[in-house]
Amino acid sequence: MAKVAFLGMGVMGYPMAGHLLKHGHEVTVYNRTMAKAQAWVSEYGGRCCATPKAAAEGQDIVFACVGNDDDLRQVVAGEDGAIHGMAAGAVFVDHTTASADVARELAALLAAKGIAFLDAPVSGGQAGAEKGVLTVMVGGDANVFAAVKPVMTAYARSAELLGDTGSGQLAKMVNQICIAGVVQGLAEALSFAKNAGLDGEKVVEVISKGAAQSWQMENRYKTMLKGEYDFGFAVDWMRKDLGIALNEARRNGSTLPLTALVDQFYAEVQAMGGSRWDTSSLMARLQKCQDK
Repeated sequence: MAKVAFLGMGVMGYPMAGHLLKHGHEVTVYNRTMAKAQAWVSEYGGRCCATPKAAAEGQDIVFACVGNDDDLRQVVAGEDGAIHGMAAGAVFVDHTTASADVARELAALLAAKGIAFLDAPVSGGQAGAEKGVLTVMVGGDANVFAAVKPVMTAYARSAELLGDTGSGQLAKMVNQICIAGVVQGLAEALSFAKNAGLDGEKVVEVISKGAAQSWQMENRYKTMLKGEYDFGFAVDWMRKDLGIALNEARRNGSTLPLTALVDQFYAEVQAMGGSRWDTSSLMARLQKCQDK
């Protein structure tokens, strides 16, 4: 069993840290809002610390799942960042969805102190985190990954090394590009079915058995048909992720017309007051356009 810290008690980190403790690891947590970390300790046990540095002291592995590049820099290398508490030979595992650039930047910073780094963004959303069935896309050293993977199994159904540092973040961009297109297609299909006078649920029951099937279809079509959008990954976070992907695309010469279009559709959802709606709320935008 490992001694670990988990930095970030959001909708993902809170249950992920809980799974680590349930699997017998010694867990210390940190959250920017201390009350959330204290609530975690009350629910699961373990302990909490007031700074990333204090949480990281003496740990074999430090996990993090925070908001964005700047949040990640702060918990790693800020005045009270984890780097100041970690010892040589420890490993920092970043589950934040961030840029490949910040992964490489922090890997170099940590390496100078003899600390290994894995960029390891996850897919599966809040439900996947709560059930402990996340998919983890990893970049970094193969030997480091081999050592950490058994610990990740506490909350991951699948964890795969995809290349050098930054590869995990690049793979997560691929993931988000795919989701954006699928959700828009599903929203258009359900809207079309409704306007054509079809029973949307019956149609999906049929087509989900064929080539049109997707995770989004299986898990979101009923709530989309009802106009309910309080399930899973928020629009604000999806726009953050798509922005990262579009920036990387400009750099590597990729053309992402559909991704750019869906990103703008999500901007319209934000303008409708849907910043915290889940990503299936593209359906709400279509409905508003048709009601004009």
